[in-house]
Amino acid sequence: MSSNSFAYSEQSGGGEATELGQEATSTISPSGAFGLFSSDLKKNEDLKQMLESNKDSAKLDAMKRIVGMIAKGKNASELFPAVVKNVASKNIEIKKLVYVYLVRYAEEQQDLALLSISTFQRALKDPNQLIRASALRVLSSIRVPIIVPIMMLAIKEASADLSPYVRKNAAHAIQKLYSLDPEQKEMLIEVIEKLLKDKSTLVAGSVVMAFEEVCPDRIDLIHKNYRKLCNLLVDVEEWGQVVIIHMLTRYARTQFVSPWKEEDGLEDDEKNFYDSDEDQKEKTDKRKKSYTMDPDHRLLIRNTKPLLQSRNAAVVMAVAQLYWHISPKSEVGIISKSLVRLLRSNREVQYIVLQNIATMSIQRKGMFEPYLKSFYVRSTDPTMIKTLKLEILTNLANEANISTLLREFQTYVKSQDKEFAAATIQTIGRCATNISEVTDTCLNGLVCLLSNRDEIVVAESVVVIKKLLQMQPAQHGEIIKHMAKLLDSITVPVARASILWLIGENCERVPKIAPDVLRKMAKGFTSEDDLVKLQILNLGAKLYLTNSKQTKLLTQYILNLGKYDQNYDIRDRTRFIRQLIVPNEKSGALSKYAKKIFLAQKPAPLLESPFKDRDHFQLGTLSHTLNTKATGYLELSNWPEVAPDPSVRNVEVIELAKEWTPAGKAKKENPAKKFYSESEEEEDSSDSSSDSDSESGSASGEQEEEGDSSDDSSEDSSSEHKSDSESASEVGNKRTAKRNSKSKRKCDSEDGENENEKSKTSDSSNADSSSIEESSSDSESESESESESESRKVTKEKENKTKQNINPLTKDVSLLDLDDFNPVSTPVALPTPALSPSLIADLEGLNLSTTSSVITVSTPVFVPVKSHVLLHRMSGKGLAAHYFFPRQPCIFGDKMVSVQITLNNTTDRKIENIHIGGKRLPIGMQMHVFNTIESLEPEGSITVSMGIDFCDSTQTASFQLCTKDDCFNVNIQPPVGELLLPVAMSEKDFKKEQGMLTGMNETSTVIIAAPQNFTPSVILQKVVNVANVGVVPSGQDHIHRFAAKTVHSGSLMLVTVELKEGSTAQLIINTEKTVIGSVLLRELKPVLSQG
Repeated sequence: MSSNSFAYSEQSGGGEATELGQEATSTISPSGAFGLFSSDLKKNEDLKQMLESNKDSAKLDAMKRIVGMIAKGKNASELFPAVVKNVASKNIEIKKLVYVYLVRYAEEQQDLALLSISTFQRALKDPNQLIRASALRVLSSIRVPIIVPIMMLAIKEASADLSPYVRKNAAHAIQKLYSLDPEQKEMLIEVIEKLLKDKSTLVAGSVVMAFEEVCPDRIDLIHKNYRKLCNLLVDVEEWGQVVIIHMLTRYARTQFVSPWKEEDGLEDDEKNFYDSDEDQKEKTDKRKKSYTMDPDHRLLIRNTKPLLQSRNAAVVMAVAQLYWHISPKSEVGIISKSLVRLLRSNREVQYIVLQNIATMSIQRKGMFEPYLKSFYVRSTDPTMIKTLKLEILTNLANEANISTLLREFQTYVKSQDKEFAAATIQTIGRCATNISEVTDTCLNGLVCLLSNRDEIVVAESVVVIKKLLQMQPAQHGEIIKHMAKLLDSITVPVARASILWLIGENCERVPKIAPDVLRKMAKGFTSEDDLVKLQILNLGAKLYLTNSKQTKLLTQYILNLGKYDQNYDIRDRTRFIRQLIVPNEKSGALSKYAKKIFLAQKPAPLLESPFKDRDHFQLGTLSHTLNTKATGYLELSNWPEVAPDPSVRNVEVIELAKEWTPAGKAKKENPAKKFYSESEEEEDSSDSSSDSDSESGSASGEQEEEGDSSDDSSEDSSSEHKSDSESASEVGNKRTAKRNSKSKRKCDSEDGENENEKSKTSDSSNADSSSIEESSSDSESESESESESESRKVTKEKENKTKQNINPLTKDVSLLDLDDFNPVSTPVALPTPALSPSLIADLEGLNLSTTSSVITVSTPVFVPVKSHVLLHRMSGKGLAAHYFFPRQPCIFGDKMVSVQITLNNTTDRKIENIHIGGKRLPIGMQMHVFNTIESLEPEGSITVSMGIDFCDSTQTASFQLCTKDDCFNVNIQPPVGELLLPVAMSEKDFKKEQGMLTGMNETSTVIIAAPQNFTPSVILQKVVNVANVGVVPSGQDHIHRFAAKTVHSGSLMLVTVELKEGSTAQLIINTEKTVIGSVLLRELKPVLSQG
């Protein structure tokens, strides 16, 4: 970690420099006897004593003060030996602050830091993720080549850590190690490849940054992760979003064909003379059909669009440049409103945004024309912002708005800011050249400015008029005469030189004035500026050639003065002109062409924007701002003529399906369906269920990428999902019942294998059963798979026996005809089914126990009233929908989670035919929809019930909520705590079950909170608020136990909160469903920690 601390370090004989008005410590100063310095010295001595104290509170106080000193910019490096001793402290708070200090000073005090390297290595195994991450940061800050192998090993281990925060720091360390030892590149690329597969949003931005630093040319590493990065983009932290968007912009330019061909193709040359109309029509049709946007290209454009609403200006700018560089021209317009919004930010942000708008507005004026007034200059704007706004206004000027702009410019010319007033005059000149209709008006206005009191305004006007007159020289003799008179009053050299040049070019049109001007200039030749002297020489030469009778002697006088001038440029020019225009024996062949050389027709100057040549740099980059290639700039490649093979982005899904579903693969190879008996089939399904549960840790997010990302990106798999899910609710009652029984068997296998062999597309996209494990790593999923397979072996035989007993019962229930049930009415009015829901749940709960007394489903301890927005009234055109989980067994199916939806009509008209339309559900997920609501009165409200089988995952159930006129895409994602049913059990049974669910089936963490937050009532309230669990009676006051089972598979979920000494407690969760257990642990920890 680089620093500027030497700027503040001690001098050889004096004290440290003062910072923020406070005197710093002086350790070697001979003036130490003075009170001020001795007190400072004593203060640091106190800190050293506190750090060597036996009390943690004193050490903590000292570390807080030291970190405070660092934050103020003071040098605390002399305390390094005292601080580094505490690196092995058992107090986590002290440890954290020590690591903050070490990260700051490890690079400077490398020798001392190396002495503690074994402590850092031990800390890499610490149970606390913050300590592990901090240790890695310190290790990577010690920039000594000798520890490169240790750093490499630490990075490899950290990249497989269970904590996404540690993996994020591993990605940061990759860049530091690469800068220290570039020879490690190949090994680092392997780590980057592994981290790119990470599903955590916390890691994504950091690993892409490492990719950009280490191997930006290895585009092949991105192929497999492209869709995942597109889908995670919205949830990544802001600076990660900026990095990923810039990288994906470069990726898109190499992998997709240009979307601009569509427009460009239609503007080709006129049809050939001999081509018939029919031939021409065929060609045009071919052009139109030739381009179809790649679904992955569309996915990137669509998934970045919401980020235009980001509060971070850098994110908005990154999305804007992405749209500019890779989206069709017809879609770029949407970025203009977001960029204009950024103009309300501070001046630094405005400067960058205006520079980019200036570049864009040259090519596409129409984008920003509606926001013309946003670019009007404010009196409070700094000069740099004013000039950029002028630039944009010039680019946007056209025949329609020029009159308004000229009135605006008139005000700007009167500004007290002279630099800005001069820039405005140049702007008027550019408008005059660009729009021929107002050229005369602008010229007249500039001539009026010649009488302005301000010299700078007059001078700039002269320069601009000179350029305008070059374009129409014949018409403006009067203006030239008027400007000649100004020579007496104007003193600015550029303006005087411009007038002299104009008179010289038009000397034949003003034959009486030109010699007189030369006479006046000859008088004061020696006192003029060098620039003016050169133009006086030129004017003399031109008059000598056109009117030598009057000006011959004057010119010779000026040439004699120039011959002895102090400036060598003027002396050289004088000799050159004398030889050229005054013939003598030595004159060369050029003399006869002197008139043609001096009075040749000069091309009119081209007044163009200084931003015109910046468009070859990527917008939003430092290179674009500086208009020169900066170090580390990666150029955008040109669009490929033919798109590379798009299937490379599908590879990961296929690999996962093959790698992680051996059971499914084996069954495909042997398609005999009825070879085994029914009980053996069930055993297979339970095996594949455990396998797929463990898979989900590493394969999470793929379903989201394939199914939910867009209609374009995966039409095949989404249509497969639709056909699977819709058929369950739209066919007749008997067929519905049959499908329900089939789907339950399918869900039991949890994505392991489909009995009715569907297409390979849906099978491959089934590699992921949930998106809740987005932050879990590959190593986590491997450990889960081992643990679950072990625990399954223990209870498999007992489960199979119990399942055989229960199957007939559950089958009867699922065959009940529930389609006529009106969800609006209360449950009391229902005809009682053969088996009550609670009895069904009780029977289902027998799956995981040896005796029937272990698991009995109890009533929920607490039902949160919090509802979630399903459809906002603005999006739903007046129809609003909210959903919440009532925590009751679902009456539509024993494996379904009950969901209540409240529909509100906020309009003043009746909404008719409210129903569920198309469904896009992940494989295995089932949904029982509510009956169609014929009409909902204005301001009316109605509550309906649904049942969704989430298959013990927090995957999103996506479907359409439809009315008579519209369909709205909505989705329901359950919190992990709502996938449970509370269980009543004794303490003895709890301990027995807990003993069977140890090892890899147990996850735990330490919680730190105030003692008042660890009272029994507070713990109970917090736990049941997060999860639908039952309370287990406990004989010990310091241990609180809770039990539940998962709704779909009936797996036990045992939660223990054990209070320790002081303000700490241990949270333990035991379950076969280790993935759900780890997610529940992550949700409970912050709730129990907070006050």
